[in-house]
Amino acid sequence: LTIDTQKKFVVGLEINANHLKSARDGIVIGQAKPIHLGKTTQVWEIKIKNTANQLCCISRITLAILDKK
Repeated sequence: LTIDTQKKFVVGLEINANHLKSARDGIVIGQAKPIHLGKTTQVWEIKIKNTANQLCCISRITLAILDKK
C-alpha cells in the first residue's frame, strides 16, 4: 500500500515475533503500524490482540523495496 506496484515490489528480509498469550478459539485482530518507510527498506510493527483486547503477539518485519525489471 505504500509503494508504486507498477515500478516496485517487496520482499521480506527479517521477521521476529513474540507470542505472549494463546488464542485457542474466537477471533484475533492484527494491526500493522509503520516504524520506518524508506526508499529501499520498510520496518513494520504488528500487534495481534484477542477480542478482550489482550495482546497475544507482537511482531516486527523488515522489508526490502526492489525495482521491477
